[in-house]
Amino acid sequence: MDSLPPSEPAAEVTPLPLAAAAARAGAAHPEPAPGMPRQSRPPSVRSRAISGAIRLGVRPFVHHVPGHAGSIRTARSTVDAAARLIRPSQRVRVLPLSDPQIETGRGERPVTGEWVAARDAQDAPVTGAVLYLHGGGYVVCSPRTHRPITSRLALDTGLPVLVPRYRLAPEHPFPAPLEDAVAAYRWLLARGVPASGIVLAGDSAGGHLAAALAGEICRTGLPGPAGVVLFSPWVDLTCELSIRAQRRARDPYISARSARRVARLVVGPAGFDDPRLALLTCAWSDAPPVLIQVGGAEVLRPEAEALADALTRAGADCELQVWKGQMHVFQILNRVLPEASAAMRETARFVQAVTSPAASGTGAVA
Repeated sequence: MDSLPPSEPAAEVTPLPLAAAAARAGAAHPEPAPGMPRQSRPPSVRSRAISGAIRLGVRPFVHHVPGHAGSIRTARSTVDAAARLIRPSQRVRVLPLSDPQIETGRGERPVTGEWVAARDAQDAPVTGAVLYLHGGGYVVCSPRTHRPITSRLALDTGLPVLVPRYRLAPEHPFPAPLEDAVAAYRWLLARGVPASGIVLAGDSAGGHLAAALAGEICRTGLPGPAGVVLFSPWVDLTCELSIRAQRRARDPYISARSARRVARLVVGPAGFDDPRLALLTCAWSDAPPVLIQVGGAEVLRPEAEALADALTRAGADCELQVWKGQMHVFQILNRVLPEASAAMRETARFVQAVTSPAASGTGAVA
């Protein structure tokens, strides 16, 4: 595969309303004892301030968003507009991708989205990549909204990050997003990127999509990726686990009841019967190494724990990190939260381990 072409200066963005909450945050909490695992330490002052601001200013709105197409379109427009309020960065470059794949003659789906790469990366053939699937409940967000995560992944891992623009519900219910994710993975393989150098990653609904993609790769006999990274994955679209956890969790951001309303739009007329939706009953015996990070305060924590248990029982190599006191997809605030920055470093450690030549073919994580 050819090296990435030059591009305009890239940008990193913290989507509103998270950016507004971050701006009001205070100084970080003093570091606890060095021997304590980072994810087990008490949340920093900055983390508590941001979580409090979001709980008061954002969660009531999210909880009462109606689950119909009109409200989704409004939310999508708001998020897209906020994502354009970006601050330029010279450390990464963002390269648009639009490949209709007409020349293949095999009816492949078009692949659109963007590459995110470190600006100082060497111009050489791409031998590894992160395939990142953005979150947003399958109904909002885009590659642009998640550049704080994809930029950090590119910088910390040294790998380019491919972020496909997959189709969104309710216009395109499941499995349309999965079809687009499979097309992006096949696109990487067709251009010479070895499966042993590809890591699937995603957050929230994108975490569900990344895990569903891993399952689909196994079912269709495609070469398996080196690993999978899931940030606060939305594992169970029926929301049974998160609804039960709603009273106990102090999630400052996500409402399980609103998630269930959105899920009905995601699955469309087919309902929840598609087996590709059901991650907890998937046969994970051939799964690659998996890293799951979830906030200790979020309502989706039981889902992440259930998926980690299912993977472990199937014999997969799964590392579950529960970050104490953190909210849903806290990694997107890695430029302001010390916990988010530390979580991204842990992610880079995992990605580098599973894509190293020594790990190829072993399934082990150093």
